[in-house]
Amino acid sequence: MTNRTKRYRQIGEVLAKHGLGYVASVVGLGRWLPFHHGMLGHARRDLPYTTPEHLRLALEELGPTFIKLGQLLSTRSDLLPPAYLGELSKLQDGAPPVATTVIRALIEQELGAPVEKLFNVFESEPLASASIGQAHAATLHDGTSVVVKVRRPDVIANIETDLEILQNVATQASRHWEAAADYNLTGLVSEFAHTLRDELDYLQEGRNAERFAHNFTSNPDVHIPRVFWPTTTSRVLTLERIVGTKVDDLDALDRAGINREELAKRAAGAAVAMVFDHGFFHADPHPGNLFIESDGRIGLIDFGMVGEINDALRQQLGTLLIALTSRTADPLADALLELSVVKRTVDLDRLNADLTEFMSLYQGRSIGEVAVGPLIRRLLALLRTYHLQLPRDVPLLLKFLLMIEGMGVQLDPQFNLGEVLKPYALRLARAHFSPEALAKLFARSGRDAAELALDIPTYLRRLLKEIDASGVEIGVRAADLDSTLSRIERIGNRLVAGMIAAALIKAIAELTEGDTKRWSTWEGPLMRVGLATTSALTAYLAWTARRTGSPSR
Repeated sequence: MTNRTKRYRQIGEVLAKHGLGYVASVVGLGRWLPFHHGMLGHARRDLPYTTPEHLRLALEELGPTFIKLGQLLSTRSDLLPPAYLGELSKLQDGAPPVATTVIRALIEQELGAPVEKLFNVFESEPLASASIGQAHAATLHDGTSVVVKVRRPDVIANIETDLEILQNVATQASRHWEAAADYNLTGLVSEFAHTLRDELDYLQEGRNAERFAHNFTSNPDVHIPRVFWPTTTSRVLTLERIVGTKVDDLDALDRAGINREELAKRAAGAAVAMVFDHGFFHADPHPGNLFIESDGRIGLIDFGMVGEINDALRQQLGTLLIALTSRTADPLADALLELSVVKRTVDLDRLNADLTEFMSLYQGRSIGEVAVGPLIRRLLALLRTYHLQLPRDVPLLLKFLLMIEGMGVQLDPQFNLGEVLKPYALRLARAHFSPEALAKLFARSGRDAAELALDIPTYLRRLLKEIDASGVEIGVRAADLDSTLSRIERIGNRLVAGMIAAALIKAIAELTEGDTKRWSTWEGPLMRVGLATTSALTAYLAWTARRTGSPSR
């Protein structure tokens, strides 16, 4: 029996042991259990655990890859209900320590020199031992205290085998299990494999740390550890050691004289800046990764899991934010469907009704008055109901915000994340209606219209061929033709108006970026002219749209 076959059988047996036999069957693992078909759904009943607890225990038993999978799933509040999220968030990435002699040998193999030559002091007792790597305290020859992370031996080969198995079972499940197809299980596994491989590469973690350090260069409140590249490879990472009090040790913070109310605001402000200023955030800001130094600085460690907000996603989030403040559910439904990565048929009337009820809870309240956590949880419950799956970075972002809110409330029971988010949310909303954003919108609409115009002759030729082949006769009345020509003329006028608006907005945007002094002088008049012109064109477009949609007399 090959190692891969043994692993297939082991996975099936562990799932069956924890009463997850149905899962084993639909993902194609039942065939690896020829003598256990009868017990697949029943072994769990004698064990006093809930199904979410059994899932956590099974993942822990299956080792590093599945522990990491569970930890990633704990961020997917758009896919799993709270009971599962809470249980998976308990997964501890711990492992028995690797012998120091093995660790030293790995360091020497990677860095090409004895440990004594590379470090003045290297502590034999590990600071932490996880499934992927092990961390040791050390001191450089210049006296700098560092932490050396070393990847465990053979971990790559074992994880690659598991990833291959996961991809295979995801493909099988998508063919035989409707839920797997609904949630794009193969895509989720591919996404997970990419994330895990990044975490295995300590060079990538080092680059992440440097990017955070660059982003917080001008912020004295945040301390990102320095990377020591001469003693860093894909398998060994050397970072400046952060020493301080864990952010959840409230008694120690009080003894150190730290103002917890002020600390909550500073920490949340730094966290929110990662998202809205930098577009690059720490995806696992749990208390073990946050230290408060003696001078009050916030030290951050562990940069293996990160999230990123690109311009396109930022635009979508801006649209979602505007939709949340609207008076009707239609814009919010459109924004959620646009953000969803798995396009599926949705009962729009039912979705709009549910969203109307959801929005009524927050009507007339500013974001600074809203408890962010309950709002996010209610919205995610709706997403799960309609099987609307979000891009990977959005659930990471939402969990990030929930963790930051939880940390803030722990430090200060009166903390309100909405107050911290408010200025960023307003800025995001303004950016959504900026001249540059509107110019891009009009330009994109113009391109779409132009592409449609180019495609129309092809579609007409196909239609005429079909008509000719089937012998269909069509009668055209002059009145109908006049109506059609009139409609085409109005559409043409609207396209021209749209292009004029795009040109005007683009010109204002270029002036804003190119000459700030001139912009400050002409800002008022230009904005008035621009807004008046845009309003006039918008009114014209709306009027022609109404005329186009009205029946011909």
